[in-house]
Amino acid sequence: MRRSRVKTVGLMAAVSMVMAGWPVLEIAQATVGPAAPAAANQASIARTLDQMGGSGSAGISRAEADAATAAAEDDLTGDITFSPPSATFQSSMSVQLSTTVEGAQIRYTTNGAAPTASSTLYSGTAVAISKTTQLRAQAFVGGTATGAMGTGIYIARAINATHDLPLVVLDDYGAGKPERDYRDVGVMVMDKNAGTSSLAQTPTLTTRAGFHRRGQSSYNFEKAPYRLEFRNNAEKDADFPVLGMPADSDWVLRGPFPDKSLIRDAFAYGLGRDMGLKVPRFSFVELYLNVDNSPLAANDYQGVYLLLETIKRSPDRVNIAKLKKTELAEPEISGGYIMQFNVMAAEPPTLTCTGNPCWKDLEVSEPNELQPAQQTWITNYIQKFHNSLRSANPSNAQTGYPAYIDVDSFVNRIIHNEVAREGDSYMRSTHFYKDRGGKLVAGPLWDYDLGYDAAPMTGFPGMPATSTIEGWQYGGMGGMGGMGASDWFSKLMADQAFLTKVKNRWATLRQGVLSEAQVKARIQALSTPLTAAAARNFQRWPNLNTATVGGFSTQTSQTWAQQVQIMQDFVVKRTAWLNSGNGWGGGTVDPTGPTGPTGPTGPTGQGCTAAYAMVNQWDGGYQGEIRVSAGAAAIKGWKVTWTFASGQTINQSWNATLTTSGSTVTATNMNYNGSLNPGASTNFGFQGTWNAGTGVTGVTCTAS
Repeated sequence: MRRSRVKTVGLMAAVSMVMAGWPVLEIAQATVGPAAPAAANQASIARTLDQMGGSGSAGISRAEADAATAAAEDDLTGDITFSPPSATFQSSMSVQLSTTVEGAQIRYTTNGAAPTASSTLYSGTAVAISKTTQLRAQAFVGGTATGAMGTGIYIARAINATHDLPLVVLDDYGAGKPERDYRDVGVMVMDKNAGTSSLAQTPTLTTRAGFHRRGQSSYNFEKAPYRLEFRNNAEKDADFPVLGMPADSDWVLRGPFPDKSLIRDAFAYGLGRDMGLKVPRFSFVELYLNVDNSPLAANDYQGVYLLLETIKRSPDRVNIAKLKKTELAEPEISGGYIMQFNVMAAEPPTLTCTGNPCWKDLEVSEPNELQPAQQTWITNYIQKFHNSLRSANPSNAQTGYPAYIDVDSFVNRIIHNEVAREGDSYMRSTHFYKDRGGKLVAGPLWDYDLGYDAAPMTGFPGMPATSTIEGWQYGGMGGMGGMGASDWFSKLMADQAFLTKVKNRWATLRQGVLSEAQVKARIQALSTPLTAAAARNFQRWPNLNTATVGGFSTQTSQTWAQQVQIMQDFVVKRTAWLNSGNGWGGGTVDPTGPTGPTGPTGPTGQGCTAAYAMVNQWDGGYQGEIRVSAGAAAIKGWKVTWTFASGQTINQSWNATLTTSGSTVTATNMNYNGSLNPGASTNFGFQGTWNAGTGVTGVTCTAS
């Protein structure tokens, strides 16, 4: 079980509350209006979302999910057979128990306690259930518990409801709304089948769990966010795959509330993933939460939520080395660490900076039990990076910031943050991680529900109005520059070498995922499947025309479609400003291509070049990206070929059509990214597996 962590209110709102004399709290938290983009762009984004398993990163196959779920549910039922198995029911039901343990008696409880030798003896007559019940049973031989305990969960309901999003049902057996501490809860997930989900269907997943409310200001939201921890019968973490996402025990249910488009976090994660940043996977769901002793009813409906992965070290999340308490010397002590800036709300342990100016409120979440020697080591590493930004030659490869950080991830992060213009950017929920022997990486991303003009920063008491379309976020809004990581990014942007990289990367992205067409396509692909769910959400929470939500000034409208349009208008205008001479537009693409762990530039073909970069790798897998750049003349299409030198394979790709013949791979453009102006670029990516290495040779580009 991991310690509960909190997320705080947007800094500007917090400061305004202080200035107004309020205590500082925390905030966690019908056809769609936007005009449809080109069909090809929309289809491409939809395919990308499918590849994510509805999430922010690559998911798992249905076969893998079914196998993992079956194994975990076998662990939950143990050596007891429950007939019928866990399910929802109306009125009442009867459950028969049996066991494969020879010569055993079965004893059971209905109050959630583990059975003992004095618990109720199962006589062979079915157990009658009339309310939500956690039925727990154990085989006993000669008065001794034998075999594995089992649990069946049965949730009473007074209604049946059909939806077009997956459902998550939580019932805490009448214990009331949770507080900060974990409370027992029964969890059921109903995935869609033939486009619909139902409270009456057989659950895709059933498990015991603990849950609690998270956040500070959002802690008091009516539509509250929750932390979920799946548990087995021994009260230990239980890893389950959920809705196409790899198995784990730790999850967050985040309900968009001030974000009335419902899609801002999802947009940010999908965009970040396609830019090569680490992001949490997610799935849109609709939540039912029952906290009383009555059957599940219509008023237990909570609306549209995102079921999210937490940020943690694991092979399927942040895949870095586990730093053990005994590893106190190099090279082991060099990783892995996960940190985040949480200005004015950091939890210990925190890393203390030396000097002036200095960072503050940088907390460490991984390792979970940070040792003093480890804290000293990572503090010194961060201090060296901090100092390098103030050196005479900050971009020097040996003594400057490139020696300490993954520069490309910082480039992508500043572009991503500046597009979103979220008030907490660089200061809160701003994560970094460092693997053993590796450099500091910007990410994973978290918390963009107040970005993209959800909460216009134009009227906080005592602070000047600020245009959200124009200007920079990295310098800090309202004179708050230098707090959190904003000082780092301000210093980086003052370095010409880094700024050139940003301009080059922007030019590439503007031809691809940050083009106006693809921005609109992404918003359309995210919002269209929510049309019916959004109507239900805003019937439950009718705040579309409410100006202040949770202490924030929010966008008002008559319809949800107008809220989506407000978000789209902002992103289109913001990216246009960034693309202008007042922003960082006008950058030229570096013909040598990306500078990742590997970045060979292919030879010039007929009017284009191709550059390959490894943007991420893990045990047995990797993610690659290839940038295609036009030469001095415009091109109408392109084809890239290369050879894998070490037995690699490709599992999925985006922004190109890939074919393989032996070790040779051929990628051809989609119909929306083939035409490139002189000097312009586009990029495509892929994920796959490798055996003996990640070598790539013979990268060539041919244009038509």
